[in-house]
Amino acid sequence: MVGFLLWLLLLVFCWPIALLALVLYPIVWLVLLPLRLVGITVSAVFAFLGALLMLPARVLRGRPA
Repeated sequence: MVGFLLWLLLLVFCWPIALLALVLYPIVWLVLLPLRLVGITVSAVFAFLGALLMLPARVLRGRPA
């Protein structure tokens, strides 16, 4: 809601920039989407490697009392 109000304020004071932002926002979102997917994938790979490296310690620790 705050973002919409800020956009309306920008529309009142400088409407060409507001309309340009309105047109460019979906394009920027589409360009950044693959980078977001790469970030999710890298995070998952690091989590998997961390779990794989900690597996022997978890197995040797045994059951909690």
